[in-house]
Order: sequence, then C-alpha cells, then structure tokens
Amino acid sequence: MKHIHRLASSVRAFTREFSGNHQPLTIPAVRSARRKLGLALGGGFARGIAHIGVLKVLEEQRIPIELVAGTSVGAIIGAAYCSGMSAIELEDVARQARFRDFARWTFSRYGFCASDRMVNFCARVVKLKRFEDLKIPLAVTATDVRTGEAVVFTEGPLVGPMRASCAYPGMFPPVEVDGRLLVDGMLAYAVPTTPLREMGAECVLGVYLSARWSQQRVPRHLFEVIGQCFSIAQAKMSDLWKKDADLVLAADVDGFAFDCFDHAKELIAIGEASTRAVLPQLRELLKVPEACRDAGIATMSPSSIPAPRLKPGRWSHRLRPATPSTILAEEHVINHPAHKVTAEATGRACQQLNEGAVDLSAIVWPADHELVVGQHERNACPYE
Repeated sequence: MKHIHRLASSVRAFTREFSGNHQPLTIPAVRSARRKLGLALGGGFARGIAHIGVLKVLEEQRIPIELVAGTSVGAIIGAAYCSGMSAIELEDVARQARFRDFARWTFSRYGFCASDRMVNFCARVVKLKRFEDLKIPLAVTATDVRTGEAVVFTEGPLVGPMRASCAYPGMFPPVEVDGRLLVDGMLAYAVPTTPLREMGAECVLGVYLSARWSQQRVPRHLFEVIGQCFSIAQAKMSDLWKKDADLVLAADVDGFAFDCFDHAKELIAIGEASTRAVLPQLRELLKVPEACRDAGIATMSPSSIPAPRLKPGRWSHRLRPATPSTILAEEHVINHPAHKVTAEATGRACQQLNEGAVDLSAIVWPADHELVVGQHERNACPYE
C-alpha cells in the first residue's frame, strides 16, 4: 500500500510539472547571523602574493567572500579569485610567475617597462572577459592622471582596468581606458575599502601590505625612490581608507623587494599568519554563532548550491539552473557536495521528496535569506 501511495504521489507531481499550474510553496530558510563580507586587496606588486595566503585561510575557515575590490596587484588576484579560481590554484600560478610575465624593459617618455605582456597574463589567468561574467562582484580601482580622480570599474571588459590599476608611475606608462589616461589605483585607494561600502558590503576587511619605508639606508635606484615615496604617501593617507574598514589586516612584507616573485612561498605564509591572527575579531564582526564555528558550519548564498541528484531508482526531479537545490526545514538545511550534513529534519525532507509530496520547481525562496551548511555525518538522505 505504501508503494502505491508513493507512486500516486509521484504521478501527481509529474502532472503538476506538465500542467504548469504550480502553487508557490515557500519553505523558510535559516537566516544567517553573519554580515555580508567585502574583501579589499591593496597594492604591492610581487608582495601582493601575500593576498593569496589571506584567501587560503578564509577558504579553510569557510568564511565566504561576497564582494571584492582590488588595487594594483590586488586587482589581478581579486579578478582571478572572482572568476572561480581557488586559493590553491592561485598559489600554483604565483609559484611560477616572474617579472617577465608582466613586463619587459624598454625606454619611453612614460616609463621604463612596457605592460603589454600583462594583457596575455591576465587573460590566461582570469579567462573571463567581462566584470559581468565573474562569480563574485568585483571592483577595480585606478587613478586619472590628468584630474587625480579615483576611477572604479565594476562593469565592462576586465583586462584594460586591471592593466591600468597596475600602471605603477615611472615603471609602467599610463593606460588609456574609455578616453581617460589612468595610472596605478594606489594613488586613489591604497586599499579599496570605500568602493566595497558603495557596493553594499556590511563588513569590510582591508588587506594592507605594510612595507614600511626604510630609514636606515638611502634608496639605491629610481624604483626604490618611487617605492619609498609611495610608502610614505600611503602611511600619511591611510586614514582615508581605514574609515571604511571594519578590520585592517596588515601583512608585514617589509624587507621584500617589489619584484620578489621567487619568494612566493614566504609571502603566502605571511598572508596566512596575518589572517589567522585576526580570525577571532573577524568572526565577531561577522557575528557567526559560536556553535556554528565549533561545528565547522559555513554560510553561502542559495544560488551557489548546485542541483542534487537522487540515487538510481528514486523519483527524480531536476531543478531549473537558477533555482536553489536544497530541501529546507525550518531549522535545518541539507545537501551541498562540499559538505556532509545530518539533521533529523533531513530525513523527513528527503522522504517527502521521494514520495512526491514536495514539488521543487514550485518552491519560492525568500530573497533575503541564506543557507547554512555544516560538516557532519551523512544520514539516510537519498541524495548523491
């Protein structure tokens, strides 16, 4: 009798799908206690490899980044991460990267290096061509060399703004984008916290590559003179961006040269250590509950969860691509491929699904709700 009931329920659901007469069913999700995190990545050329260490720790701790803004090297690493690259993949790229991948020595009125190689490098690493294609919203900053105005890119082609954001004065010539002659974004936003506020970030983590200027020796060449001037200017103007940061992560990269690509391992380790040192403060700012941290629970937006499949022999219903693919009970959420979840409500929800009692295509998801996913043992849920 039970099998007949299950078959009848499945047929009813199948009929509803074909008829298109869906009655919206709203299933409450768990409202996340955390705030929307924006990550601001400052400049520093090769020293910016430390940003990868920051991303590694945030990934390990399952603290999701919902908005990113990057200046100079922060723009390149930010764009690569927002395009879908993991911190581990970025680490592999950083270990192989060298100065020649970004620049070639030349002589012109505007700089000693040409940045045309940066176009190929960015296209190879980021792969996506436009801001709109990125998986995480990104802002790239540059400075209008004529007016001194800050220029923030959040839409359109990626490579031009990235190249402009890295146009370090004296080293690289200015880059023309949309009729404006642009140079390094560090002149406008040493750490681009303000654009993140304008994008809607509720909690802003600013990553500042603290390369203090040397008071012990005289600069040895032109680039050390320029670098010394930049370090002094950044320190003097730091209040301009710190006012929009909830937390400043100052990775101490003092002693590393601007082109120290061969020290990627050490720089990433510095980024990791600096991030672990501020984790308690960051968690407090994000308001992640203590119980969730102990259980390894993370939060992620519904659209980031891919559609599940039922085990062979079960009634199966594939969701439309844009629809969140999780059965929810009032206090629990289930099924994400990266995590194993258990809850008493999980079994009940799965049973309802297999009996055809829940028509997934008719679920209406509250726009302001988020899902919570934890790392526990799997129960008898039929999801693969």
